[in-house]
Amino acid sequence: MKKIKWILLLGLFIAVTGFAKPVSPVEAAYALIERVTPGYGDQFVLELISPQEGEDVYEITSKDGKVVLRGNNPVALATAFNQYLKYVCKVHISWLGDHLDLPEKLPLPSETVRNTIHGKYRVYMNYCTLSYSAAWWNWDRWQREIDYMAMNSINMPLSVVGLEAVWYNTLLKHRFTDEEARSFLAAPSHAAWQWMQNLQSYGGPLPKSWIDKHVVLGQQIIRRELELGMKPIQQGFSGYVPRELKEKYPEAKIQPQPSWCGFKGAAQLDPTDSLFQVIGRDFLEEEKKLFGAHGVYAADPFHESRPPVDTPEYLSAVGRSIHTLFQEFDPHSLWAMQAWSLREPIVKAVPEEHLLILDLNGSKCTQRNACWGYPVVAGNLHNFGGRINMHGDLPLLAGNQYEAAVSLSPNVCGSGLFMEGIEQNPLYYELAFEMPLQKGKVELDGWLKEYALRRYGSKWENTHKALLLLLEGPYRPGTNGTELSSIIAARPALHVKKSGPNAGLGIPYSPWLLIEAQAFMLKDAGVLKTSEAYRFDIMDLQRQIMTNLGQAIHKEAAKAFEEGDEKGFELHSRRFLELLTDVDTLLRTRPEFNFDRWLADARSWGDTEEEKNQFERNATALVTIWGADGDPLIFDYSWREWGGLIGKYYLKRWQKFYAMLAGCLKNGTSYTEDNLPMVYGREAFRANAFYSELGDWELEFVNTPHKVRMPVTEGDEVGIVKALYSKYLKLAEVYYQNSGEVDYIDRKNTFENLGE
Repeated sequence: MKKIKWILLLGLFIAVTGFAKPVSPVEAAYALIERVTPGYGDQFVLELISPQEGEDVYEITSKDGKVVLRGNNPVALATAFNQYLKYVCKVHISWLGDHLDLPEKLPLPSETVRNTIHGKYRVYMNYCTLSYSAAWWNWDRWQREIDYMAMNSINMPLSVVGLEAVWYNTLLKHRFTDEEARSFLAAPSHAAWQWMQNLQSYGGPLPKSWIDKHVVLGQQIIRRELELGMKPIQQGFSGYVPRELKEKYPEAKIQPQPSWCGFKGAAQLDPTDSLFQVIGRDFLEEEKKLFGAHGVYAADPFHESRPPVDTPEYLSAVGRSIHTLFQEFDPHSLWAMQAWSLREPIVKAVPEEHLLILDLNGSKCTQRNACWGYPVVAGNLHNFGGRINMHGDLPLLAGNQYEAAVSLSPNVCGSGLFMEGIEQNPLYYELAFEMPLQKGKVELDGWLKEYALRRYGSKWENTHKALLLLLEGPYRPGTNGTELSSIIAARPALHVKKSGPNAGLGIPYSPWLLIEAQAFMLKDAGVLKTSEAYRFDIMDLQRQIMTNLGQAIHKEAAKAFEEGDEKGFELHSRRFLELLTDVDTLLRTRPEFNFDRWLADARSWGDTEEEKNQFERNATALVTIWGADGDPLIFDYSWREWGGLIGKYYLKRWQKFYAMLAGCLKNGTSYTEDNLPMVYGREAFRANAFYSELGDWELEFVNTPHKVRMPVTEGDEVGIVKALYSKYLKLAEVYYQNSGEVDYIDRKNTFENLGE
């Protein structure tokens, strides 16, 4: 009886904590190999070796007819496995289409390779990534991502899935009711900005079913990361609290925060108040109960806000208070702090060995003595909002930013990828993930040749030529960081400024480069069409060709309207709307850029129709109006050129706008955008009567559940790409010639010489 009771208690412990008997590093690496390449594990021999001068190290060799992989930990072994697949087997694994055609008997390495992995820390994910990309992931998707991290040398991922339960339990301890605690919690697509202290409650109250399910998911994630030898970054505490906490503790120093991007601010518990240590300790203890305590805690005091007292003395006291909280909870704690809202007195109040600064966009690591000599990770922030735009400075990556940063500041101790959204630009991220393995600069021509071979297969010559054209175009110098806008996703206007609140329209290269690149890509379609990676890439390239062309077509439509040319306006506006329809058809061929998949994933987490609709509303809001406590301010921040979203939302907006303009032409009435109220450099949400009516429709679109189109994919991408390429090549010749496109004649002549 006692034995049975003990077994039941052990099972309960595992179910509650998610932590069972630990596996060995070699067992963890073998399990990864079997997940990624089922049935091939017995062709590998895995061995542990010592690190090399403090750095992770791996080896690839062979012995007795087997592939031998060595590393000093599971991440190093997984890195060796990935490098073997890439450079010996010539295959490829990515977010966006794999090329994993392996023989029954794996080839043996022709020589022994030994390499170190630069940087003590290789950090991964921004809070935003968890909402823009991973909000609706299940365990299968997370499991693949964690394996992908390990294979790409990541050893310090942000790991805050399940944090809702930590807050929920903590608030119950402090006299919140179940409903009050759940009402505080934001819906999943906006959780990232709750954890970053910007908002509360939006899209709630959060169902208890979500909270409970994500305790289990968070435990699975943490357990797998620990098995693979990673050091997860968990959530710390820096004083962000519900506004309602002031009602529970009226004497405490709890200050309402100012509004943020259209949201009513949450509240800040002063770190120098005695209540701070009480609630902070409760929060950390609840996190430990559910997910364990693993030594690295994220805290960003006054993130994107102002401290109540902005003096060195006060800020130093804040730093000491947070450090004390972490130290008393975990004497070996490491405080991870974003450089986004860095304040020197807070930093210098913490001993160097207990603080790690995450320089998200790497800007501080381009300076000497970065961050006052504190340990700092040199980051790369390539994507904002999960937007879909082909871009990224490959020469900058190839120049080895980490080595450059270390040469300026020896305290740089690692690198990080902090994109707001993933699952875009596979070429860019392939090189970004590989840079910690590189010594010195990468010669891009040769690297692109290897990439073409492993991503597409044996017929790589033409795809290599295509990649060189992309290097000259969207991946040229100066294309990192914020994406330029999309005419497709832009809120309609005669003279479109932006598709979101950041960068405006423009194409920083000759758009003919992409047309020429696609000609090379399609030359070997008959052979390469079995590669999922190839099928994705030709779809993505055709999408970018068409959205670029859309800018030229809309300019002609706007010009015709302003000149009173009713016939010309009808021609160009019809072509523009047809282009949007065609892009929607194109993107529906695959699951990656797919609105219906996003909605289906969101709905899958609901237990009732009400919960499913709630999650769908939240998922829809993020990629359309973005959200606000009232009319939105940063609407279209997370614009996506996605199948389904174009057809259901962006196309409808443009149809309404063009119909209004056509009515003006027919009735002889005027329409102008002069002197309209602006927000973030584009027309405000209700800038005039048309935009106010459009705003009502947009809000209704978010609040109305949509019948998710199933299956989410439809059509053959290769056939559709070929047809659309031929169709829009003819239109490109017309519009780029008319617009005086730079390099048009030279590029057109080069293209014609391809014999297409």
